[in-house]
Amino acid sequence: MVLPNILVTGTPGTGKSELCKLLVEKLAPDFTWQSVSAIVSEHGFVEEYDEDLQCPVLDEDRLLDYLEPIMQQGGQIVEYHSSDFFPERWFAAVFVMRCSTTILYDRLRERQYSEKKIKCNVECEIFQTLLDEARDSYRDEIVFELQSDLPAHQDANVKQVCEWLEEWKNKKGKK
Repeated sequence: MVLPNILVTGTPGTGKSELCKLLVEKLAPDFTWQSVSAIVSEHGFVEEYDEDLQCPVLDEDRLLDYLEPIMQQGGQIVEYHSSDFFPERWFAAVFVMRCSTTILYDRLRERQYSEKKIKCNVECEIFQTLLDEARDSYRDEIVFELQSDLPAHQDANVKQVCEWLEEWKNKKGKK
């Protein structure tokens, strides 16, 4: 059985990387973490640099071409702050990380984000922009919202993803 691919998305600072790290520790060697930001940096999948937002602009086509054969293997946990350009067929589940704006603000300040970048990301979280993007891009039944304010939330989130995975395996086993 080919294992499912999982997308972990959400506003920067909501705990995507930490969740992926914990999941890979628990699910290794069956699952591999694909950090899109690391892949983009390593392979130069950048069209330009946005001075205003102080971030690179992703070359989506080159990234998708690179990821296609990897995704076909299954067992991939893909992490990125955006989700709408990934093909729906790649994922059996999309987990959207959420965080209170007060905690998010502090996390982004700790990362030394500019005030403008912090404001933009906090507004994304207030308006649940990335949750709505995931809901608009994928079937409702595969999109899950996870809160990530406290360390206890991370443990609960790992448990929820693992429970989802067991349920997925049980459904596949019955077919």
